[in-house]
Amino acid sequence: MRHYLAFLFCCLISLAFSQEKQSNTYIDLNYFKGNIALHNNDILHLIKGHPEGFILSWNKKTFGNQDWEQRYGYPDYGVSFAYQNLKNEVLGNNYSLYAHYNFYFFKRNLMFRIGQGLAYTTNPYDKIDNHKNIAFGSTLLSSTYLMLNYKKERIFDKFGLQAGLSLIHYSNANVKAPNTSVNSITFNVGVTYNLDEEDAEYIKTITKEKFTERIKYNVVFRSGVNESDVVGSGQFPFYILSAYADKRLSHKSAVQFGVDAFFSKFLDELIYYQSVAFPEENVSGDEDYKRVGLFVGHELFINKMSVLTQLGYYVYYPFDFEGRTYFRVGLKRYFGDKWFGALTLKSHGAKAEAVEFGVGIRL
Repeated sequence: MRHYLAFLFCCLISLAFSQEKQSNTYIDLNYFKGNIALHNNDILHLIKGHPEGFILSWNKKTFGNQDWEQRYGYPDYGVSFAYQNLKNEVLGNNYSLYAHYNFYFFKRNLMFRIGQGLAYTTNPYDKIDNHKNIAFGSTLLSSTYLMLNYKKERIFDKFGLQAGLSLIHYSNANVKAPNTSVNSITFNVGVTYNLDEEDAEYIKTITKEKFTERIKYNVVFRSGVNESDVVGSGQFPFYILSAYADKRLSHKSAVQFGVDAFFSKFLDELIYYQSVAFPEENVSGDEDYKRVGLFVGHELFINKMSVLTQLGYYVYYPFDFEGRTYFRVGLKRYFGDKWFGALTLKSHGAKAEAVEFGVGIRL
């Protein structure tokens, strides 16, 4: 695996020498090794060794040509490819592709990266051939990784070094059961290579003017498919209608308050299943599967993208499923001044319920 890692890095360097004009880009390659975190006792049998792998990234630097770049301290953005050997034949290997941002602190020596993307796992759950893999119920997974590195660029010509810690998360968010997910906590060390002789100059033009905007009103429709934790119970569509008001506090952030109406067909099937299979739980089968929740939230604006976090509480809750409190985190992408798309994860604590695909309007 280390020879493959070195080969990929050499290929990118060979491409780098073909660059003829300044692109303000660089590549980095990080080798990592660590442990699978025991967040759920059910996965104890899956933790065998010390997972290892590499993350190969292309990064585009910003220098303040747009105001948001200056407000966030001139971050980088780019794409990453990751390979991870989970050191267990039951789990197999994972291959992932991410979009990421790098944010800098302490005179740009400390880099925090957040990446979101999709992963392919080579050995998902199968009731006959691989029934022990309760972590991944499907071949395609959602994946998030966080990286905190101490970084020094241009130590030797265009080469630099970095080292730190990474957290890598894989889950299919109950699109298909089972789905206990896997979190890897790792130490990483890597090398960077700048594709330009020197960096451009940072632009500093923005002032600290107070940002004001009237209250905006949002309507969002979300949908997708998911399955209960009962393996083989089937995948069902869900529909969510949300309405909320938001108030911008600054260029970067806004607060929200609103209501969600949930129509989750998997819950209808689960109610029926429990009424038949577990009569001691006193489920009649006639309980309403619909839910209504109130929520407060925060939105962090980064260029045309934003990061969404919401905390909700069910006010209409006829059937008990994972508690009355729920969370939503995810990304939004604005298209013009009003329309946006959203990709969010809804969960109850650490227990994911669904990946939501949404479209909305902000008036």
